Amino acid sequence: MKNTLSVLVEDESGVLSRITSLFARRGFNIESLAVGPAEKKGISRITMVIYGDYRTIEQLIKQLYKLINVLTVQDITNIPSIERELMLIKVYSNMDNRSEILHITNIFRGKVVDFSMDYLTIEITGDPGKICAIEQLLQQFGIYEIARTGKIALKRSSRINTEYLKKQLFNPLTTFTTSD
Repeated sequence: MKNTLSVLVEDESGVLSRITSLFARRGFNIESLAVGPAEKKGISRITMVIYGDYRTIEQLIKQLYKLINVLTVQDITNIPSIERELMLIKVYSNMDNRSEILHITNIFRGKVVDFSMDYLTIEITGDPGKICAIEQLLQQFGIYEIARTGKIALKRSSRINTEYLKKQLFNPLTTFTTSD
């Protein structure tokens, strides 16, 4: 199972190296890793996506807490959260397919950030599902290059699980009844 960990660390040299070494020593691959300044000066937030079962993730969290400069570790996999990624994707483009590529880009609220006679470079931001969906649609035109950030995530203050709501609102089998 994919798990998303949010780790607050003191912004010191070598912290990221110690964390990634911990995972490497235990044979874990980090699928996604994003690091940036947090809400307080001198603190950074590391968001990482890793595979593992509940017991394994629990062990890794305990090991992370043993590292110097690690302040908090939170598994936000099953907590209502906001997740985003950024992708730059360069697609082969010509006069025949350009309007179709632009149409797909508009549907996904992306924007063209570079344009040439042979390529369009598109910037797209959204949840990981949206990023994968547009990538799959654009593959038919030929993808020349992709650069993706890792997933970043924050817990929802409202504690409302919008993924659950989407499934309920857009499920064709869901029926709504009114009461008098």
